Order: sequence, then structure tokens, then C-alpha cells
Amino acid sequence: MTFPSDFERRLGFDQLRERVLKYCIGSLGTQRVMQMSFATEYEWIKTQLGQTAEFKQILEKGDEFPGTHFYDPASYFATAAIEGSFLEEEVFYQILLSLQTIAACQKYIAANATTLPELNKLAQPVSIPAVVVQSIQSKFTDSGRVHDHASAELAHVRKRLREEESRVKRLVDQHFRKAVEQGWVPEGAIVTIRDGRPAIPVLAEHKRKMAGYILDESATGQTVYMEPAEVLNANNEIRDLQHADRREVVRILKELTTHLRYHLPALTLAYNFLGEIDFVRAKAKVAIDLQAELPQLKPYPYLNWLEARHPLLYLSLKGKRELVPLTIDLPDEKSFLLVSGPNAGGKSVCLKTVGLIQYMVQCGMLAPLHDKSTVGIFRKILLDIGDQQSLENDLSTYSSHLQNMAFFLQQANAQSLVLLDELGAGTDPNFGGGIAEAVLDGLLAKGAWGVATTHYYNLKLFADQHPRIRNAAMLFDTQQLGPLFKLEIGKPGSSFALEIARKTGLPAAVLAKAEEIIGKELTGLETLMKTVADEKAQLDKRVREFALREKQLQETMQRYEALSTELTGRKKEIIEKAKTEAANLLKETNREIEKTIRHIKENKAEKKETKKVREGLKELVQKVAVQKQVVTSADKIEVGASVRLIGQEVSGKVISIKDEVAVVQFGDLRSSVKLKQLVRSEQALQNPTSIKARSLGVDVMNKQARFITTLDIRGKRVEEVGALVDQFLDDALLLGQAEIKILHGKGEGVLRKVVRDRLKATKGVASFADEHVDRGGDGITVVVLK
Repeated sequence: MTFPSDFERRLGFDQLRERVLKYCIGSLGTQRVMQMSFATEYEWIKTQLGQTAEFKQILEKGDEFPGTHFYDPASYFATAAIEGSFLEEEVFYQILLSLQTIAACQKYIAANATTLPELNKLAQPVSIPAVVVQSIQSKFTDSGRVHDHASAELAHVRKRLREEESRVKRLVDQHFRKAVEQGWVPEGAIVTIRDGRPAIPVLAEHKRKMAGYILDESATGQTVYMEPAEVLNANNEIRDLQHADRREVVRILKELTTHLRYHLPALTLAYNFLGEIDFVRAKAKVAIDLQAELPQLKPYPYLNWLEARHPLLYLSLKGKRELVPLTIDLPDEKSFLLVSGPNAGGKSVCLKTVGLIQYMVQCGMLAPLHDKSTVGIFRKILLDIGDQQSLENDLSTYSSHLQNMAFFLQQANAQSLVLLDELGAGTDPNFGGGIAEAVLDGLLAKGAWGVATTHYYNLKLFADQHPRIRNAAMLFDTQQLGPLFKLEIGKPGSSFALEIARKTGLPAAVLAKAEEIIGKELTGLETLMKTVADEKAQLDKRVREFALREKQLQETMQRYEALSTELTGRKKEIIEKAKTEAANLLKETNREIEKTIRHIKENKAEKKETKKVREGLKELVQKVAVQKQVVTSADKIEVGASVRLIGQEVSGKVISIKDEVAVVQFGDLRSSVKLKQLVRSEQALQNPTSIKARSLGVDVMNKQARFITTLDIRGKRVEEVGALVDQFLDDALLLGQAEIKILHGKGEGVLRKVVRDRLKATKGVASFADEHVDRGGDGITVVVLK
């Protein structure tokens, strides 16, 4: 149940229905669009949403799905049901084409049954009688006419008909040439057709010279159109054959109609399927327009929506500016929301968004929500919005609202969604606010769900104290004095009446007088609410900043852990290598010593041989000995010096020195290292790019091979863009790129602004500008790196 009777017009659903109608291919679909209405059956709604979501996938994939010949033969089926009746050729041809379309739809769905389960359920009961399709195909040509060989009799009649028509043509040509030779025919005239018969134009003064019959004359009477007497009998024969042709065609059509009559139930089911396909396709088209998604569905009242957008407002702003989405949550224990805030701040839009999206879903349409949203099912939606003054019923606007309130209190229950715009408005605020509070209390007592908008303080206080209703505010920019169109649940909103009045140019004296009349207590409350709103905005900003810093800290820790792991691994590797080399050197030394001893013994210590052996040992000593480094002033480690760990290639810069311990910057990591573990490295400044790459454990060659100089961020959210651009710039600078491009698209320019703000804050960027107009213009930013 919905209320009032013009519910769809008040919410704007009639405009959405018109949009769906425009996407229908045939009358089968339009009938279903016009029949679309509010439903409460969970399984039906779930099926409709599932079918629409699956067809949306088909359209988004760009697959070729049958989209022609969606004919509706229902009226002809009524004729075919009558014994002895027949359908005309064009009707049968439409039936043939549409049955082929139905078969093609079934074939596509069956081939994709695993990804289209709901559409597959719709197609499975459909069975097209093969005998009907075959019989029609066998009798018709591709142009939609009964074939010459549809029967032996028809073939014979049409053969004779062609022969007679050829004979008539020859006779007419003969008489025409003779008339031309005799000068009876007007200059430039040709054989024409009059009353379906060939006629020769003859000058009126020569009409008695030709044997024949006058069929017509010109407007001036100077030319008559004659049928030669010899042609008359041949034309009469043609007429007889044409009648015979028609009689045989009718006999064939009656035969086909009889086949059709026996299978009308199966054919009716098939065309119902075709109508449903047209209907679902049209809804899927609208879903793509709205960027609508399939939400999670509950069989009972429930409302938890993420990024909800008003459908009509989204369509009207598309391509102009970005629509601010709403996140609305109504838990079981607090199922009512009281929205307050400034005029033109979006309160009524919020209420209409709730009503329109809920109605769309229960009509089987996908809604513009995030796919993680959850939508429940309500038995009733009761709406009170707009000016409902009635001159016919002698009702004022407020009286009409009161009548609605009385009806709501009678009808509302725990399965109802109640939507109240400007609750209590239209009369004395003291009385109107009291009545509105009593109405809210009554609706809550009945367990109703809903959204109400108001400016009344007593209602805001009531919502703060009642356990089943929450306050919500449409946010307002107190600096720019403009609405933000964002919904914040948990606190009431201020009307900002004085601020808006000041912005519109109302004299200061008048505003001061207004504050005096309103009173310090009320203006103080407004100021307090404004202060709370400002503090909340600042707190939210700080929270976002802390979250960003925490993310950056986590990334730094990850890089540190990666570097630490690399250093530990390389340390083990160096030690193992040193041990191996030492063992090999020791073996070589032992062999040389043993060889020397043996040589001396063999030569009995002759001076010449002994001297030669000693020289060989000296070379071995020089090779094995570890040279002690002499520390000179050039090798002394100071602040700012480039150093490296002994035995390793990682280089860094000394930041500070204290108590024989140096703080060294290795790439993005700072580390405390004892001076005795460091040596100066003149290579540290020669290739900072390669050093940084080694310090971070980056495989530069692999990264260089995979790096793409253009970053595409179209379709990304603003909060995602920062990290993507930063990573892209880091990689480009690391790899020494000179120029890169960022593809952000044109649109509203939001992504372009975010990207360029990021580039301004990046030290490694030398300049940036729009791409050439022929290659994308201001939809692409070209970045030159230092």
C-alpha cells in the first residue's frame, strides 16, 4: 500500500517510468512497464532485481543479444482461436520473425546459464512448437510473401500468371509502337497503368483510329488512355488467375492458422517470455544510466544504505557537477530519523531519496546505491510532502497535513515506512510543534519506521531523548555560508537562519533587532550548535590526517622491515663467503708451506734454491696478510660524509655523530651505527638512483621493464588518487624518467585539481601542463621531472 493516490508523481517515479518506457522495443514491454507497481512479495522482488542485474551485465559486456522483432501477436491469437478463420501473410511473417527472436534469446541464455541463473529460470518453461516454425518457414519467402511452391496449385497458377503478363506486355508494346509510328501518341508519352491495366496514351483526335476501350482521359481532355481490344481478353484472363492465386493463398493461410490454433497456449507462454525480456532489458538500460547496483535484500523492514543518490537529481546533474551521496542507517532499535538543517540544505531531497529508492526496489528496479547496501521490504509507504491545499474539499495546507497525520496514525505499524516533510509546519509554531511531537510519539509507539524533516527545537529535543528516534543534520559550511548536502546522523542541525539572512544582505540593524527579539537563550543555542558543528568538522579533519599519517608510518615500517631483512640476509651471505674464502686460502697456504719444506729437503738447503723459495713465500704473505688501514684526515668520518658499512655496498650520509656512534641516512631509513663499522665511500654520490634502489632492495631492471609512463586514474575516487599518484611519481623518479603523463579525464575537473595539487607539493616535479588538444587536451596532465 502507498499513500497518497498521486504517490508516484510526488516522488518523481512517473518520470522514471517514462524513461523505462523509452527503452522498450515493442508493446509487449511497454505493457509491463505500465503495469509495474509497488510489491511486497520478497521472492518476486528478489527475482525481478536478479533478472535486471543479470541483463545489466549482458549490456555492460557488450554481447550481441537479440534486439529486433519484439512483436505482440496477442490480438491476432484471438482471431486465430476462431474455427475457420485465418491470419494474413504479414501477420504470419511477424510471428515467424518474433519466434526466431525468442529462440535466439533462449539460446544465448542457455549458453550463459551459469552467470544468468534468474534469466535461465525465466527461459526454461518456454517451448516453441517446432511444427509451427517449420510450417511457416516452408511456406514463406524471405520477403514475407507466400512462396510460389507453397503448393502445387499455387505454383501452376503463378506460372500461368507470369505467362499471361508477358503476353500482355508484348501485345501492348506492339500496339504502342504502331501508334507511335502513326503519330497517334503525344510526343514523349509512354505506356501507363489505369485501373490496374496497361493503357496507351493517344491524342483525342486519333482515338477512333485504334481498336480498343477508353479507360481514362487527361485533365485537359486532349489525351485518352486506351486498352487495345486484343489485350482486353488477356487482361481478363490475368484477373481470373489473380483471383485463383488469392483463393489458394487463403487456403494455405487457413492451414497454417489451424496449426497455430493447436499450439496457442505454448505460443502465449513464449510471447510472455519475450515481453519479460523487453521489460527487463529496459530496466537494465535505466540502471546503467543511474549507475544502479543490486543491493542485498531482506524480507522484512530494514534500511542500511551506502552512497545513496537521488535518481532524478543524479540524471539532471550528470556531466555538470558531482552529486553528494547519502549514507542512511535505520537500525531496528532506532528506526526513525529526524532530519534538520538550513533551508535549501537538502532535507527534502534526503526524504525523497529514501522514498523513491525504496519504491524503486519494491517495483523490481535496481537503485543507485552501493552494492554493499541492504534494503528491506515494507508493507506500506506513507508520504506527506508538499502543498496539499484542496479548494474542492475546503482544506487549507495545514488541515490537509493533519488529515494525513490522522490517517497515518490509523494505518502505520511495524511494517510501515512513514515520510514526513516539514513536520508541524503551516501553523503557530508553539501549537504546530506540540502536535508534531505528539504525532511522532504516536507513530513510534506503533513501531513505524520513517524519516521526518523539521526546524522545530522541541522535536530535536524529543529525538534526543526518545530511544527509538535519532537526530540527523544536513551539514552547512559556516565559512562559505552554503549547504554541503551531506547527512550526518547523531546530532541535530541548525537552521542557520541568521547567517543566511546576513549573507543575503539584510541590514545589520535589522539582524541585531532580530537577535534581540529571538532572545539570548535561543541565539545562544544556535551559536552552540554552530560551534559543535565546527568542532566536529575540525575533529573529522584531524582524524583523516591521523589516518593518513598512520598509513604512511605503516608503509615506512614495511620498507624498514624489508631493508632490515635484506641487510640481515646479505650479512649472512658475506660471512659465509668470507669463511669459504678463508678456508680456501688456508688450504692454499698449507699446500705452499708443505711444498716449500719438501723443496728445501730435496735440494739440501742450497742457497740459490732457498732464496727462490723465500721470495715465493713473501708473495704468499703479501697475498694472505690483512692490510691495516691507516686513518688519515681524508678518511676521517664527519657529519655530512658519505659512508658505507664495512664489507657492504649500501651507502648513506652521516646526519650526526655522538659518542663514537653515527646516525646515518640510508635512503628513506635512518640508522645508528658505530663509527668503527663505517668507512668513507666516494661512490655514494656518484649514482644516487642506483644507491637508493639497492638500499630499498628494489629490482630496478624488473621495475624498469614493467614501468608504464602513463597513469590512468579515470573512474577512481578522490581518496584513492593520492596514493596512486605518489607511488607513480616515486617510481618515475627512481627510474630517472624525464617525462610522464597522468590521464584523469575532463568531467568536472575534480580529479585534475587533486592531481595538480599533488604535483605542486612534489619536489621532484619541474613543471606540468595540459596535453596537446589533438591528444586529449586538459583531460591529460604532462609532467616534466627534475
